[in-house]
Parts: sequence; structure tokens; C-alpha cells
Amino acid sequence: MTAAPPRVLTVAGSDSGGGAGIQADLKTMLALGVHGMSVITAVTAQNSLGVQGAWELPVEAVRAQYRSVVDDIGVQAVKTGMLASAELVEAVAELLAGTDAPAVVDPVGVSKHGDALLAASALDSVRTKLLPAATVATPNIDEVAQLTGVRVGSEDHLREAAGAMLAYGPKWVLIKGGHLAGDAGREGGNQAVDLLTDGTEEHWLRAPRHDNRHTHGTGCTLASAIAAQLAKGRSVPQAVTAAKDYVTAAIAAGFALGGGIGPVDHGWAFRKPHAAG
Repeated sequence: MTAAPPRVLTVAGSDSGGGAGIQADLKTMLALGVHGMSVITAVTAQNSLGVQGAWELPVEAVRAQYRSVVDDIGVQAVKTGMLASAELVEAVAELLAGTDAPAVVDPVGVSKHGDALLAASALDSVRTKLLPAATVATPNIDEVAQLTGVRVGSEDHLREAAGAMLAYGPKWVLIKGGHLAGDAGREGGNQAVDLLTDGTEEHWLRAPRHDNRHTHGTGCTLASAIAAQLAKGRSVPQAVTAAKDYVTAAIAAGFALGGGIGPVDHGWAFRKPHAAG
């Protein structure tokens, strides 16, 4: 009998188009060799053009899914994504605090298309309840501005943004610079620069910036990849570095789907043309 692989739980919304959310999380986990499990927090009607509708699940349904998985199967890491409301944020934060496993918190505020995925009234709950439960928080610069008021205009602002996020209590924060203007990095416009820090250590992560508009699901994919690597026993810096490598290759292999923004290719390593990436 084959031993079970490491188990990772995603707590997030469903993306009917398959590029982000629960669907992206489970694809990423499969690609990285862990067993993915899910707690669905919301159902969205979503495609390459945007989010046409979203319906959050009751807190009782979210809590029951979580307990069902954790109490029987167990987890080596948990990843959170779209939580929509203050009630859901607070319930999930409480569940995370009672789970002996690293938690990767992707504080999802808006979709790739600019659609709101978190009620404004939930921001304070994210700050005071969810972020303190995070092993790693993975905000992009728009989410940093939403949560802290710090606006990141260049690589020089990433350290200030990290400090503002760490003040809310996560052990580590990864400030994602992928949304910076192409010429914002010190080393030219061809790199995507992220800063990982716990307030003491700093890790500056650089990767080629690919000229590919099909990037739907990058945030979900990165957070899930970090959780998968943590579940394998890697340290936070090791997990984040490996996850960024995976996502960079997935962005390079992203493909057109529908009439708008296509997804990254979660299965790039399975397809021979990209297998060396």
C-alpha cells in the first residue's frame, strides 16, 4: 500500500472558469505532489472576462467542511483565499488558530479583473484576526494598500510595506511586486521582485517578468504552492523560493481561454514543451 502524500487544505472560493480559487489551488497541489483538500467559502460565476456573481456559503457550512477534513484526515498545511465577509474571516481565523499546521494567508481583496471579493467591512477582521494566525501572508501591492494604507510605487517601498503588514502579526510576509510598473525595479523592467521577511531575515526574490497577459490565478497558485512546500517540511524561505520558481514557469506557459485573461498553466511540468522550465 502506498503511503499518503502530505495533505494540504485550501479554504477559498470556487472559480467556475477554473483559473483561480479552489480549482487553481487543487491543480497546484496535484502538480507539486501533495494531496489537496478543500473548504469552499463561496461560489462565483466567473470566466476570463470577470466575476459575474458571487454567493458566500454560511459560516456553519464552512466550519463543518473544515472540521470534517481536519478531524479525520489531518493537515500538514492550510491555505486561505477568498473569505468574502467579516463573519467568514473570523470563523476561519479561529479554526486556523486551533490547527497545528502552518497557514498561508492570501488576503484576497479583488479579482484579476478588479471585481471586489472581500467586503470593506471585513478588512478590520483580516487585520486583527486572520493575519495574526498566518505563518506566511502573501499580499500583492494593491492588497497592502487596502490593508495598511501603504502605497508601493517602486521596489524601494517594499520594505515599508512589509513592516506595515508584519505589524498585524503574521510570522512572515511576502510582498508581491508583480503589479509594479515594468520599470519600477532597480535592475530594470524585466524582473518581478518580491520581498519575503519576518522582520529580521530578508529574502529578495527576483524572476524574469514574462510578457504574457494570461496570468489569471497567480496569487492563488503562489499561495497554494507555498503551502504545498511547507507541507513537505521545507522552511518558509525554501518553500517561497520553490513556489516562486513554479509560478514563474506557470506564467510563462499561460494560455488564452475565452475572450479575456487566460490562466497560468498549472500543469506546465506535465507538458513536454515546458518540462525543462
